[in-house]
Amino acid sequence: MRLLVATTNKNKVKEIRAILHGLDVELLTLDAWPAVSAPDETGRTFADNARQKATYYAHATGELVVAEDSGLEIDALDGAPGVESARFGGPALDYPGKFALIEEQLRASGQEHRTARFVCALALVRGATVLFETRGAVEGQIVLPPRGTNGFGYDPIFLYPPYGRTLAEATQEEKAAVSHRGKAFRGLRRFLETLNSQVSTLRTQ
Repeated sequence: MRLLVATTNKNKVKEIRAILHGLDVELLTLDAWPAVSAPDETGRTFADNARQKATYYAHATGELVVAEDSGLEIDALDGAPGVESARFGGPALDYPGKFALIEEQLRASGQEHRTARFVCALALVRGATVLFETRGAVEGQIVLPPRGTNGFGYDPIFLYPPYGRTLAEATQEEKAAVSHRGKAFRGLRRFLETLNSQVSTLRTQ
């Protein structure tokens, strides 16, 4: 089975490969389709954007496609940056800049509680048909200044209380065990295992 993971983010691909390791699946990435431009992400939710991206790339490439949309929700900021996580503060702002902007906005909010969560929604699409959708989330707290050099994105400011460390201080295995993306893609793995089993049964009939 060929599966196109609709991203060029090498950090995400590394996490996803580890989760799907051992499956009878050939993983492809958008690097193989450089001429296909990215769609506009106009959804109001992570699930909307995941479905939109998966459907777009399935049509553009003819492949079985999984797309995900993920980000950080901070309660004191009314759920921001949310679906704008990657574009928060403008597309040119790097993550240290995003951290500084979050710190500034948290101070302005006047709220002491810094509860937050990472959310990942994914959709699996073939042709125009959505075959599978799921969502994963992990609860935590915002800590500043950032801590740790593992992980990527907002990991250095996201404290996972059971570990007492940020996700950037956790090992890759520790992060995968609890992360929003890990939960969502383990759900996909279970679905693909079922799908592979059904295909194998049909071939032997």
